[in-house]
Amino acid sequence: MELKGKKINFLGDSITQGVGTSSGENVFVEVVKREEGLAEARNYGISGTRIACQSTAADGKSDGNYCARALEMDPDADVVVVFGGTNDYGHGDAPLGTFDDRTRYTFWGACHELMRSLMERYPTSMIVIMTPTHRLNEKNPNCNGVGLDTYVDVIKEAARYYSLPVLDLFAMGGIQPDVEASKTTYMPDGLHPNDAGNRLIAERLAAFLRTL
Repeated sequence: MELKGKKINFLGDSITQGVGTSSGENVFVEVVKREEGLAEARNYGISGTRIACQSTAADGKSDGNYCARALEMDPDADVVVVFGGTNDYGHGDAPLGTFDDRTRYTFWGACHELMRSLMERYPTSMIVIMTPTHRLNEKNPNCNGVGLDTYVDVIKEAARYYSLPVLDLFAMGGIQPDVEASKTTYMPDGLHPNDAGNRLIAERLAAFLRTL
């Protein structure tokens, strides 16, 4: 895919919003826009938000689940990039659910609803799914008794069902804060990539998009 001149919608959480960077120009969204010559890079990242609908709002704000927000994005995007799931693991209270779920109130069901609704809203656009990166203490069981890797697996399996390309940052993002040198270089707080981490994500994403 030729990226120059493309319009891309980025749906995400605090990482997409830019938490952890020193300034807005260092967020991976802006790095891709600047270095690949995008016409527009629309940042729909909202801190604390999750893919699935929750019974408890993040930080006392509106739940802001991805399923609802996907319908509020500009409709003329050439590419839609979805980057989420780490908050569903970290502080979500929605059940994991099963593959057969089709409700946004379970993680499985929300992945189905989100991907299906994006395909319906953007039938001729490229829809790309990014898995969460690694984070500190990702093996600790959450309220569903599972680690982050389970959420990554659900995202990948749902995307496979809808034939959507997946950039697996969990497997090949190059960031693992359990390694001290990687943590110091790319993710000092163990969750949010810094400027260097955002540049690494931007490079991985741009290279991936160019293969599509």
